[in-house]
Formats: sequence, C-alpha cells, structure tokens
Amino acid sequence: MAGGLAALLDDVAAIARAAAASVDDIAAAAGKASTKAMGVVVDDAAVTPRYVDGFTPDRELPVIWKIAKGSLRNKLLFILPAILLLSQFLPWLLTPLLMLGGLYLSYEGAEKIWEAVSGHSKVKEAPAAIKGPNHEDTMVSGAIRTDFILSAEIMVISLNEIADVGFWMRALTLVVVAIGITALVYGAVALIVKMDDAGLHMAANPSTKRLGELLVKAMPIVMKVLSTVGIAAMLWVGGHILLVGIHDLGWTPMYDLVHHWEVAATEAAGGFVGWLVNTLASALLGIIVGAIAVVVMHLIPRKKSHADAH
Repeated sequence: MAGGLAALLDDVAAIARAAAASVDDIAAAAGKASTKAMGVVVDDAAVTPRYVDGFTPDRELPVIWKIAKGSLRNKLLFILPAILLLSQFLPWLLTPLLMLGGLYLSYEGAEKIWEAVSGHSKVKEAPAAIKGPNHEDTMVSGAIRTDFILSAEIMVISLNEIADVGFWMRALTLVVVAIGITALVYGAVALIVKMDDAGLHMAANPSTKRLGELLVKAMPIVMKVLSTVGIAAMLWVGGHILLVGIHDLGWTPMYDLVHHWEVAATEAAGGFVGWLVNTLASALLGIIVGAIAVVVMHLIPRKKSHADAH
C-alpha cells in the first residue's frame, strides 16, 4: 500500500512538473507573441480615452469596463477561432493577411501625420455632455468596433510569432495574450482617464496640492507623448510586417539590404544600434507605403469629386 501511495505521489509530482513546464512554455510563448504587437497596443491605449470624454466621472470606469468586455469578446469569440482555423487549414493566407494588417497600420500612422500637418482631422471631438439615454451605448459600440480592428491586428501579429508551435499551444498562448493585453490596455486607459480626477483630489489637499496641480498639468503632455509614440510604433510595426512579408513571399532584395545594414551597424556599434537601424528602415518603409495609401484613400477621391462638380 505504501509503495502504491509513493508511486501515486511520484506520478502526481511528475504531472505537476509537466504542468509547471507547460505554464512556463505558454508564458514564454505569450511574451514572444505579444512583443511585436506592442505598437498596436500603444495605439489602442492612445485611441480609447476619447470614447469616455464628456462622461461624468462616475460613468467613466463603467464605460471602460463595458469596452474592455467587448474587446475581450472580440478576441476570444470571433478573432481567435477564425485565425486558429486559418493557421491550421490555410496557413499560406496568414502572410498576406498579416501584410494587409501592416498596410493598415502604415496607413493609420501616415494618416495621423498628414492630419497633424494639414490640420484636417477625421476624429470629431467628443461631446461635452451626455446626449440622450442611448449616448453611452452608442459610444461603447463605436469603441468596440474600433477595437475589433486593432484586436485583430494584435492577435494576427501574435499568432505569426508562434506559428511553429502545436495547435493547442497556439490556442492557449493566444488566450493568455488576449486576456493579458486587454487587461494591460484598458487598465492603462482607466489610469489615464482617472489621472485628472486623482490630480484634482490631491490638489484640494494642502499637503499634496503641488503634486496634484503638477499631475493635472502633466496629463495633456502625457497624452501627446503617448499619441506620438503610438504613431511611431504603428509605422515601425507596419513597415516591419511588410518588410518581412515581402521577403516571405519571395522578393528578398529589400529585406536583404536592411539586414545587411543591421548586421554592419551591430558589428560596428553594438546590438542596440543594429536594432535601431532595422527599426528606422522599417518605419521609413511604413511612412512610404502609408503615404501612398493616404493619397489613394484621401487625395485622389477628393480630386475626382472636384472634377465631377465642374
């Protein structure tokens, strides 16, 4: 009996070790999968706060929670099954799909630069106050629709980083990525949105007044920095996806040239400089492709409409 119990305990210990190793593997895979998606995550965190602009402070966190639940539903119920089936049965579609995502990111980044330079923004200011009983539902629905596109990019980019692992490991890893990134994005959004309130509360207390005022003044700067970083990240990630995708589809000269520059920079000045060279080259490609997309989507239709009017 004792021998049987010892054997059972050995089996349990072996299963526990295997489970722990699997958890470690999933965590490592999730970290690898989410690294390239960080550019989209930053943009998501920068975009979402505008959807809670104009709500009373007591409704801000409930609205963010509604959007977060919608985002998680997007990832787990719609996007995840679709991309897993594609990766299992039509894996050759992933590279073109990923490149479409890279094109979209490059377009978004270039469009934001064009809006800043031209002064024409497609984003309308949020209302100063709630308009009607359905306004909250309308804003939440709009945020969830926007999130769907960004979530799809995050999940496809993440999947591409772990395409070589087994099906169930892919599925579990992407579930971890979906939950972790959703918590990260909307936790950051909640923190950003409530930072003003925290600063005002601190400013009302004599002992923390100076810190509270500094916090309130710093928030517009933080939002501008976050927006700039988001644009840069979109261009870098979008350009890099296109660069690698072109290589994977069989046209290698551009990728080989950038790789040559990266290796030369690494040998001359170290790994960080090599990474920086690759990043700048990817961002440049993102700007060029994105600018072409902006011209096609904005300037050409406008010229055509003017011609038709005359």
